[in-house]
Amino acid sequence: MNSDIRQAVLQHAKNFKSSWVELGRALYTVWKDKLYKDWGYNDFDAYTSKEIRIRKQTALKLLRSYYFLEKEEPRLLTKAAPAYESVDLLRRASIKKELDKSDYADLKKKLFESGKDASEVKKDLTALIRQRQELEPEEAWKKKRTAVIKRLLGTLKALKTELRATKMLPEQVIKETEKLIDRLESEI
Repeated sequence: MNSDIRQAVLQHAKNFKSSWVELGRALYTVWKDKLYKDWGYNDFDAYTSKEIRIRKQTALKLLRSYYFLEKEEPRLLTKAAPAYESVDLLRRASIKKELDKSDYADLKKKLFESGKDASEVKKDLTALIRQRQELEPEEAWKKKRTAVIKRLLGTLKALKTELRATKMLPEQVIKETEKLIDRLESEI
């Protein structure tokens, strides 16, 4: 049984461009049931890179795209296999809070009914998201502010730990750094 699945995965990898859905389905089974361990691989990444010779990022896109189709858009599985780049774009768009249901439906129509190329649709989607962010400048500013404070906090905490370990500065400076960290954490 396991050797049958193993051979099927290899065959699907060879036909990847034309049958990514079958490869995604087979890889999902291998990943979910951890069959790669039966075949002598410690982890899924080692299996995909050494045996079927696809990069980790590609394997993850295939897994995620197939799983997304199975759970969210099973009707698309019954049609001719859509390009996995299109499915991956639709999957990522489904979790964007800037997009509503009508945006999602429009995106799906462009990708699967109108036959637009995923890269072209991605450009349109990026422009739409930017436009919406510009319409809500206060929200965008708040997000940017929070991100900057979090980066600063990470740096300060790392430096405080280093200063404590190396004792390069007086304890008072470390205490002042801790006060600054506390103050910044209250700003988030």
